[in-house]
Amino acid sequence: MGGLNKMLVIGNLGSDPEMRYTSGGVPVTSFSVATNRRYTTASGDQRDETEWFRVTAWRQLAEQCNQFLTKGRQVYVEGRLSTSSWQGQDGQNRTSLEINADRVVFLSGGGGGEQGGPRSQGGQGYQGDPPPDGPPADDAEDLPW
Repeated sequence: MGGLNKMLVIGNLGSDPEMRYTSGGVPVTSFSVATNRRYTTASGDQRDETEWFRVTAWRQLAEQCNQFLTKGRQVYVEGRLSTSSWQGQDGQNRTSLEINADRVVFLSGGGGGEQGGPRSQGGQGYQGDPPPDGPPADDAEDLPW
């Protein structure tokens, strides 16, 4: 029996997206998304908590995210959670979590000046053609994480 690996995140871009191409010419765009939560402690103090998510989009979805997303823009991201491990310059092993996006819906405008792009009350959604089992094997080694 198979399993389910699905992440849903709504948050704001922490920086402009970065697009690059693998050695095979496949476009890949990465960006970070922050989610915020406000809560009250047992002593009555208000606290804010921010979680950051690294998002990677491939192929046509990568191109659309690079074209229309800017820092501060609110997005809905749907995708698969994956882990990456590497050795840092200090020799320590590192691990990061990232969302391989299947779908990105552009919600509100952001804090940075928007460069046009789709605008609608319900948001504009784009669904990519993610590879069935993640990025192609020859492309994964080109990525820095």
